[in-house]
Amino acid sequence: MAPHSRRARIAFSDAAAKQLENLTSEAELHALDRALVVISVDPDAGEPLPGDTAGPQLRQYADDVERVRLLYWVTALRTVVVVAYIEV
Repeated sequence: MAPHSRRARIAFSDAAAKQLENLTSEAELHALDRALVVISVDPDAGEPLPGDTAGPQLRQYADDVERVRLLYWVTALRTVVVVAYIEV
């Protein structure tokens, strides 16, 4: 039997939640949804961003096809916290 892997839980910062409220296009929502699935399955899919090691390690996931970039960090309990959704 194959090992069962759980998806990471996704949470949004206040800034990301505000950006989400402003999305109205079906295409934008679809693109964001696809990107969220990728990082929920593999939270390490994004690239680490250089910065201070005192706080959480920010990561960036970019999908050039869907034109989506997510900035996020992964908590110790493997929850993905999306800091911002940025259209590339």
